[in-house]
Amino acid sequence: MKAMVLKRTAGLRENMTPLELVDLPVPVPGEGRILVKVSVCGVCHTELDEIEGRTPPPRFPVVPGHQIVGRVEKSGPNANRFKVGDRVGIAWIHSACGTCRHCLNNAENLCDEFEATGRDADGGYAEYTLVREDFAYKLPEFFSDTEAAPLLCAGAVGYRSLRLAGVKDGDAIGLTGFGASAHLVLKMVKYLHPNSNIFVFSRTQGEREFAKELGATWAGGTEEESPRKLRAVIDTTPAWNPVVHALRNLEKGGRLVINAIRKEETDKAALSALDYPRDLWMEKEIKSVANITRMDVEAFLLLAAEMKIRPEIREYALEDANTALLELKERKIRGAKVLRIG
Repeated sequence: MKAMVLKRTAGLRENMTPLELVDLPVPVPGEGRILVKVSVCGVCHTELDEIEGRTPPPRFPVVPGHQIVGRVEKSGPNANRFKVGDRVGIAWIHSACGTCRHCLNNAENLCDEFEATGRDADGGYAEYTLVREDFAYKLPEFFSDTEAAPLLCAGAVGYRSLRLAGVKDGDAIGLTGFGASAHLVLKMVKYLHPNSNIFVFSRTQGEREFAKELGATWAGGTEEESPRKLRAVIDTTPAWNPVVHALRNLEKGGRLVINAIRKEETDKAALSALDYPRDLWMEKEIKSVANITRMDVEAFLLLAAEMKIRPEIREYALEDANTALLELKERKIRGAKVLRIG
């Protein structure tokens, strides 16, 4: 099978082709696992974090990709949940132990044995991939393969971020950064909290215009002051500077939710500008998002079908994965990027 493989970490601007197209044997499903013939796989900022060394180290060599849509090709022993030909999705959570206190309390995203698709196990930048059948998802028929892919991470982690923000209808909500996840969060807010005003902070004029097209009340630069104080801000940027400015835009008792696996070190000095009395006092909160659970994915897929979400998509061939990643690094974003494989 054809696959794009990451063999080592590298700065993407120094090495603009970190993934290598190779031929690999088609994997064989073991106990409780299914072999999935991949149709499409979404491109996520997490892949940039893996390539550039900001996540826990991947298992090298590794096939990245964790927004996978495909069809069951073969089932291993005692894998009976799906039939050959069934369409399934695979997300970031590849497995967890199932027995620790976190797993038993619906927090399997915090499990010490958490494994990530495309980092700890081969993912979807390939023609075939393996997954435990209980970590695969039946997809609503409403979505095409391409539309379903970004829902499995950008949508699901956006759903978790919005849930952790603890907002209610009528609250003023901020979104810092406006890529694949944030544009879906905006659609969720419009549906779930129709009386809320949404304020978007972004580096590029194109992203700000896109946010307004989707119904943002206001859109400005990352460092701008919002027209009013906000009950919550969800940050999806890879940098520290937006965090400081997001805190300044919160109202008393407001909450900042940081939806990122890691922050880049290049602007860490921005934290020195944090002024406690002005930026964090008055019971403001900071909450991080760590991975997702299967419950997040399942709940969001149902919500997305109910909302009839249509993600904005740009497609690439598998061989063009490096191009898609470089464009993501350079913030050439309008919605989500998806690799067409099968």
